[in-house]
Amino acid sequence: MNRKKMTENLAILGSTGSIGTQALEVAKEHNINITSLSAYSNIDLLEQQVKSFRPELVSVGNEVAAMELQKRLSSAGIKLDVLYGLEGMKQVVGIEKADTVLTSVVGIAGLIPTIEAIKKHKRIALANKETLVTAGSVVMGYARQNNVDIIPVDSEHSAIYQALMGNNRAQVNKIILTASGGPFRGYNSKQLEEVTLEQALKHPNWEMGSKITIDSATLMNKGLEVIEAKWLFDMEPKDIEVLVHPQSVIHSMVEFVDGSVLAQLGSPDMRIPIQFALTYPDRMKNSFSKLDFSKTTALTFEKPDTESFRCLSFAFDALKQGGTMPVVLNAANEVAVEKFINKRIKFMDIVRIIDNVMSKHINIKNPELNDIIEADRWARNYITEMEER
Repeated sequence: MNRKKMTENLAILGSTGSIGTQALEVAKEHNINITSLSAYSNIDLLEQQVKSFRPELVSVGNEVAAMELQKRLSSAGIKLDVLYGLEGMKQVVGIEKADTVLTSVVGIAGLIPTIEAIKKHKRIALANKETLVTAGSVVMGYARQNNVDIIPVDSEHSAIYQALMGNNRAQVNKIILTASGGPFRGYNSKQLEEVTLEQALKHPNWEMGSKITIDSATLMNKGLEVIEAKWLFDMEPKDIEVLVHPQSVIHSMVEFVDGSVLAQLGSPDMRIPIQFALTYPDRMKNSFSKLDFSKTTALTFEKPDTESFRCLSFAFDALKQGGTMPVVLNAANEVAVEKFINKRIKFMDIVRIIDNVMSKHINIKNPELNDIIEADRWARNYITEMEER
C-alpha cells in the first residue's frame, strides 16, 4: 500500500460527468483542494467549475474547445493553462501537487491517463471500470510495481473493498455483486425488442450518465463490474456471483469459507463511495443522505435472467476466455450504446452487435498494451465495416 492518509489535493478526469460533479461536492464538503480538471465537451460547466474551485490547469477534448474556454477564462481574469486531447489528460493526472486522481471518464479513454497517473505514483480513485475491463493485468501490474493504491468508486466494488478490510482474503469463498435489475427487470426478450431510449434512460434508483444508464438497462454494467472485480480482488470467475437486489440498499457482499457473509449497506447515493475513496483510510462525517431502516420494509433478491439479458453472459464468457476478448466486448458495447443513444439502432441491436463482434474476434492470450489498443481498434472498425456491407 502507498498512501495512508486522506486526499489533500485531487485531480479529476471527467469532472463534468455525474461522478465528477459529485466528487466536487465531496471535495467541497471536506476542503479538498482541486489541482486540475478534465472534461470532454461541456465547457460551460467546466468554466463554472474552474471559477468555483480554481484548479491550476484544465484539459478538454479538442483544440477548438480549448481555445474557446481559454478565451472565456481570460475575459474573466482567470489565468491558467487550458490543454486538450490525450496529452492534456496526461498532464492533468501528472500534476505534481495532486496526491489522488479520480478517473471518471467514460470508456477506454481512461486507460492511458490512468496508467500515466500510476506511473506518477498517484493514488487512484477508480470510477472508470473499462480501465480494468480492458487491461486489468497490465494496470494492476503497474500498480504493484509503483506501490499505488487503487480504491474503487463503484458502489459495488467499494462495498466489497470495505467488507474485506481487516479480513484474510485467502478465507474468502466468493463475492456477491448486487444489481438493481435496471428499468426492465422482469421483461422477456420480446418485450425488450420494443424498448425506447427514453425508457432505457430512466433508472429506478441511481442518477448516472447516459452510457452507464444504458449499460445498467442491458445488465452490461454488471458484466463489466464482474470483470473489474476479478482484477481488483484477484478472484476467479466461478467465485463471483451476481444477484438482483431491486432496492439497491445492500451494495454487495462477501461470503467467507465459514459461511459468514459481510454486506455493506447504505443509501443509493454515489457521494458516499466517492467520499470513501477520497478519505480512505478515514471515515468522515458528511451531510449526505443516511439509510433509514424504519423505511426499509423489504430487502429482496433474485437470480438475473441471463437469457433475456445476454450482456451479462457475454461478460462472463469474455472473462473466462481472457486475453483480448474483454477488450472487444467493451469496444463493441461502447459503439453499440452510442448508436442506441443516437437512435441509430434498437435496444436489442446492442446485444446482436456485441455477439457478432465477439464471435469474429481471434483472441490474443496474455496481451501487452499495444495488443489491447489494437483489439479495441479492430472491434470498432469491424462494426463500421458491418454497417457498410
